Amino acid sequence: MGKKLVAYFSASGVTAALAKTLAEAAGADLYEIKPEAPYTKADLDWTDKKSRSTIEMQDPSFRPAIAGKDANIADYDVVFVGFPIWWYVAPTIINTFLESYDFSGKIIVPFATSGSSGLGETIEKLKPSVSGTAVLKEGKLLNGGLSKDALAKWITTLNL
Repeated sequence: MGKKLVAYFSASGVTAALAKTLAEAAGADLYEIKPEAPYTKADLDWTDKKSRSTIEMQDPSFRPAIAGKDANIADYDVVFVGFPIWWYVAPTIINTFLESYDFSGKIIVPFATSGSSGLGETIEKLKPSVSGTAVLKEGKLLNGGLSKDALAKWITTLNL
């Protein structure tokens, strides 16, 4: 399977907790995708049409800046990319991350958390952001505080 990385963006801590457990289950390194300007509680208020997250998600071409581009993607064969679902897709900062590196020859495995929705069109919306010969696997919604053992079983089904 080669060297693995779990890269994740987490707005509230839910995806971060899952990413840490997934990294343990996969024997992977962990990398946090951080926005250059951290999100505040007001920024994340999806009921406010003027909140930062709402404005970003209404424009699919929006690319929030990330703090640093030091993930050393070249060192990895498999990259798990985690995020919360926003408006039925990945937050646009995930597109920023995917477009910031050369993933040629890598396997990318998306995973997500969500309070109420499924993956929607997430994978289709991420495909244009993936470079070169990268293989973008089908994503999976991983909710409910999954154990390290449950995540390890999921990893084996990926045939990496």
